[in-house]
Parts: sequence; C-alpha cells; structure tokens
Amino acid sequence: MRRLVQANLDSLSNAERKVARALLAGYPTAGLTTGVDLARAAGVSNPTVVRFVNRLGFSGFPAFQRALVHDLNEDLGSPLRQYAEKGGLTEEGVLARTHRHFVDMVDTTYEELPESEFDKLVQLLSDPGKQVQVIGGRFSRVVSDYLAMHLSLVRTDVRALGMDEFERRASIIDADQSTVLVVFDYRRYTERTFRLAEQASQRGAIVCLLTDNWMSPVAKVAKVVLPARVDSASPFDSLVAAMAVTESLIAAVAERLGSAGEQRLRAMEETPDP
Repeated sequence: MRRLVQANLDSLSNAERKVARALLAGYPTAGLTTGVDLARAAGVSNPTVVRFVNRLGFSGFPAFQRALVHDLNEDLGSPLRQYAEKGGLTEEGVLARTHRHFVDMVDTTYEELPESEFDKLVQLLSDPGKQVQVIGGRFSRVVSDYLAMHLSLVRTDVRALGMDEFERRASIIDADQSTVLVVFDYRRYTERTFRLAEQASQRGAIVCLLTDNWMSPVAKVAKVVLPARVDSASPFDSLVAAMAVTESLIAAVAERLGSAGEQRLRAMEETPDP
C-alpha cells in the first residue's frame, strides 16, 4: 500500500496529496478507522478521501481498508519476531544472504523513491539563500552527520545538530522561512525529534524528512519525504539504503551547485589547518 500511494503522489490533486500525507504519516492506523477520520486528519472533505482511494484503484473505502489490513499483516513485525525469524543459521551463509538482501533493499528503495520529492530536496539544499540544519537519531545520526559534512564542503550555512538540549532550543529559535531542517528519523521514532520538527515548522522552517517505509510521525509536518527500506537480513534495521539515498543527494547537490561548489571545495582544501 505504501508503494502504491508513493507511486501515485505526482498524479494526485493537492487535496488528494493531503490525504496521502495523512495516511503515510499515521501509517497504518490512519487508514484503519473511518474515511471521515482520515478526512479530518488531512484537513479535507470526505468526498476527497473517496476520490483518493478511487484514484488508487479501489472501488471504495472498505476495499481500500481490506488491502491495508493485508499490507499490515504482511509487513509489520516486532523486533522479537524479527530476531526469531532472522537470528538463526542458514545454509546460504551470512555473507551471501546479506549481500543479496542489501541489493534487493537498495533496489526497492530506489523503485519507491518519489523523484519529484528528491528533486525538491536537492533544490532546497542547493539554494544559497537557505540555511540548512541537519539532525538524526541515535543511529541515524551517522548518516545525518555524513550529509552535513559533505554539504559543508560545497556550500555555506550548514549546521549539524546534536543531542544537546540548548543547541536544539537555539536551532528552533533561529528557525525561520529561510531554514531547511533535514530530519533523519527511522523506526523507534522519538517524541523529542517530532517536537523539534513541529516547533521548527511552526516558525516557518521547511522540514524535510528521510525516514523508513513505515513513515516517521515527522511526516505530518514535512514538506518533503524520502523513504528508504530498513528491513535487513539480520534482526536489526539497516541504514544501507538510507546511506545510498544520502549519497545520491550529495551527488545531485554537487552537480547542481557546479562551479560555486567547486570553488568552495578548493578553498576548503587550500586553507591551512587552524
């Protein structure tokens, strides 16, 4: 269901896209109540929800919900269930199994990635009039810092946010319409990350989210969402596909900045160590 919704984002009307965002932000529970509840969450009329599910190919909301329940049963499992399913030895061997799984995971991520959303984020990250703030979680901070460091090589006004409380408060206070807040948030989402994104959004910041296929709650306030698969061959979620998408962003921003990015990189490399 997520793939179906994401694949149709570009063909939806503005009102229908609001329904899609509300569904993905609260997936799967947002679609398991009523059409009226989903319409209320999206801030649209109930007929808009009906048009949305029809656009996806369903005869009505009940048929849409049946497909959603099937998707829920197929995709979502607890960490303990993952450990039981993936923690044992197999004849295939760990190296071959993980190789195959990572290739499939990256391929699926790029197949599901909305190109229009990717292009929007590249445009925002390449805009010299925007200040960029980047934040990640306990593990995803590795990827968020990687993006921030590379962006700093080719443009100015890039800030990597850590876990410090005062640094985060300052980032919210400093946020305005010229701020692009890039949030890396994968399952095991935290309320703290959502609050930061929400408050920054309220101050005018453009929130951009890199998340998993289950969708962080930050999607509720995000203007751009780039999902990546995280389900790995081990009991633990993987950031391999997320890193691949981040590498694509870095490549696209460097290409878009052109000579300006090259000049900054040259200056960075020629500047003596302080």
